[in-house]
Amino acid sequence: MWSALTQFLGRYPELYYVLEILGLIVAAWILRKIVFYQLSQWAKRTVSTVDDEFVGLLDRAVKPLLILGVVTVSLNLIPLSDKFLVPGNRVLKVLVIAVALFYGAKIVQLLLGAWLSRTPSRQEMREPATFISKVLFVGLGLMIVLDNLGVSLTAVWTTLGVGSVAVALALQDTLSNFFAGVYLRLDNPVRIGDYIKLESGEEGYVIQLGWRSARIRTLPNNVVVVPNGKLASTIVTNYTQPEPRMSLLVSVSVSYNDDPEKVERILVEEAISTAKEVEGLLADPAPFVRFIPGFGASSLDFTLICQVATFVDQYLAQHELRKRILARFRREGISIPFPQRDLHLYGNGWSPDQHRGEAREPQAVSDHGQPA
Repeated sequence: MWSALTQFLGRYPELYYVLEILGLIVAAWILRKIVFYQLSQWAKRTVSTVDDEFVGLLDRAVKPLLILGVVTVSLNLIPLSDKFLVPGNRVLKVLVIAVALFYGAKIVQLLLGAWLSRTPSRQEMREPATFISKVLFVGLGLMIVLDNLGVSLTAVWTTLGVGSVAVALALQDTLSNFFAGVYLRLDNPVRIGDYIKLESGEEGYVIQLGWRSARIRTLPNNVVVVPNGKLASTIVTNYTQPEPRMSLLVSVSVSYNDDPEKVERILVEEAISTAKEVEGLLADPAPFVRFIPGFGASSLDFTLICQVATFVDQYLAQHELRKRILARFRREGISIPFPQRDLHLYGNGWSPDQHRGEAREPQAVSDHGQPA
């Protein structure tokens, strides 16, 4: 029976090749089913979802790799001339390397992200680490692909070394902004969603961090475009890091005739009651008052200190606090002093230009300007 089958296939070699290719496809399909059944059972026994994603990535990577492997073996089984066989194998090899590197980068990023997510202190490293891994895999892939295509890497590096000088001079500002963008991603001084203020006065929410520039949405809903070079070299105040909550200081001045203890109690009471009604003004930690800056020229100066949830919450909080404090002061009979000047008139023809250095007591004057 086997001899008859062998003779039959010998008369029809094309059928023999087809059967070999079908056998390879069936064997690859069975192998994939067995391996990934075991991996999926292992992933189900664990609590973490990372291993499920890992198995899913492997499954997606194995499919094109198996297809390329079957095509490669089939191509070499068929008796072809080197004119077609050599370039075909080279193209298939490049495709296998590209697929392997692509899914290898995905798996590395998955495992790296899982490791960085274990503690909050590592979260800030997530984006720069992902970016570095992408750059490394892209560079490695390009070198391997060029080498397998027969391109001499020595000639490539020499050409790049000569041409990079001219490119660097022509694209000086662009490259400066690009590398500043790399620095911003690695150092991570600002993140998307942060409320920042630049040394030059621009402030707002960071809505985009690009490779050439960053975009900041101001409170009037305009967008300010800042080149990365400027953003990396200027002084930036970040009102979101390390946390969005911040202190709010409200200055209050009262008359010297008012009781400081009473003023302090009223300010704290109004701040606590306002925090219960105004969104963004926090009751915890509790508001408090300090007799600072203290003794003014014509007033007792206090500072009410409380907390707001975010930077922009301070505007509504200050608005409501000042209205309520003013209304409460009026009910309690506490006065808020305002600047005023006293005018003294001197009689008997005396003037400061005469008798310099001679002190003289001022005299009270009547409504008509004459001494009383």
